[in-house]
Amino acid sequence: MHEASSWSPKRVVVIGGSMAGMLAAAAVKDHADSVEIIEAHELPAGPEPRIGVPQAVHIHWLQTGGAEAVEALLPGSTGLLLAAGAHRIPVTTNMVIQSPEGWYRRWQRATHHVITASRDLTDFVIREQVLKDPRVSVRTQTKAVGLLGDRHTVTGVRVQDSGGTEAEVCADLIIDACGRATRMPQWLKGLGISSLTEERVDSGLAYASRIYRAPVPTRGWPVVGVQADPRLPGPGKAGGILPIEGDRWHVSLMGAPGGHPTREAEAFEPFARTLRHPVLADLLKHAEPLTGVSVTRSTENRRYYYERLRHWPEGLVVLGDSVAAFNPVYAQGISVAALGALALRDLLSAGPRPGLARRAQRAIARPVDAAWTLAVGQDIHFPTTEGKLPNLVDRLLHRYVSRLSSTATGSFHAATALTDVLSLQASPTSLVRPSVLLTALVGPLRPPTVVPPFTPAERRLLNGLDTAGSSHT
Repeated sequence: MHEASSWSPKRVVVIGGSMAGMLAAAAVKDHADSVEIIEAHELPAGPEPRIGVPQAVHIHWLQTGGAEAVEALLPGSTGLLLAAGAHRIPVTTNMVIQSPEGWYRRWQRATHHVITASRDLTDFVIREQVLKDPRVSVRTQTKAVGLLGDRHTVTGVRVQDSGGTEAEVCADLIIDACGRATRMPQWLKGLGISSLTEERVDSGLAYASRIYRAPVPTRGWPVVGVQADPRLPGPGKAGGILPIEGDRWHVSLMGAPGGHPTREAEAFEPFARTLRHPVLADLLKHAEPLTGVSVTRSTENRRYYYERLRHWPEGLVVLGDSVAAFNPVYAQGISVAALGALALRDLLSAGPRPGLARRAQRAIARPVDAAWTLAVGQDIHFPTTEGKLPNLVDRLLHRYVSRLSSTATGSFHAATALTDVLSLQASPTSLVRPSVLLTALVGPLRPPTVVPPFTPAERRLLNGLDTAGSSHT
């Protein structure tokens, strides 16, 4: 369909109308004559739930690296999200977070930020930006069921509509962005490409989430969270409250096997009180629940190492959760997909060159590497984790990162080094630079904060809630 020596895509097909699929379309639309998105379901017309996204009911945020990648792909998207009610939260300036090593200090010099909103709103804003381009179209109620071509070149995709009728859709570039349900490993085998390496690490974590009407103004209100500590006996538990659009709090509680949260509404706040600190429960007792409790137990880290295959066909790229799906507690999935899409766009911008698909797959793997190291590097230390056990090097690195995290509670340099990595703007290897090693050796420069670090203004609001609550009892 194309000569490898001077190839550039004219017609692109994206499998999946997911966030990764929309970002993939944004990445290629300026370099192709047409982009068609193949989606198995209908897409909502507004900021409403999209079928096939069970994780949408749980808390989400865009890391700095992901937010900047989305903005580069779709200029103005951040402004549209904020205008629709999303929040821009400076890190760690507007965060009340208890790490295993203590409460993070709220440094007034913010080096990073996160964007918090409901997943439905984020999906809608991105989707609307992408689909307003006349070069981009969507074929809904249609499933991709196989690839066309051979082990050297993929030339299209076989699709099946809701009535079971199959058709062939030819394209210069196929992008698999259909997520955890991807069939790409099986499709590659059908082309004669085998030896794909897969890795799975599952902490067994379960999520329970619901949305509340916030009892305080949410504009400027901090993210509040309590992280699990794998060193403590018993199942790990964690939770977070994120301000989202509509003066609401999105709340997620997490528990490992033996301590899973349930769907029972009356058990939600009592479970929050069993975390390492009761701050979430103390806040929720003043909030009004707006939804029931949604539970998800599919939180496994799963990765395919496509970039390691000896043979990779031209005309095929895999992106987003189709490459790697992460434990959602680390809030990396959308950001990694955005960074991968940006890497693809940059390669296309460099002009037609042979082997673009292989080079794209390797470029997409780089942000995946960083996020995988962070997620798996934490999850393997919980006693309930299956799929991988920590070796001596893992244990030594975990002790060092714990030391650095402890230092970060009282050292701006250490906190910045950590957030550079957590925001997906620096490689995890940056944590072993000589200056960071020295900082960790010196330890925290300020004493630890022993209570949740709410500001005086925030405490006055909370004290007012307590006073109002006691006057009604």
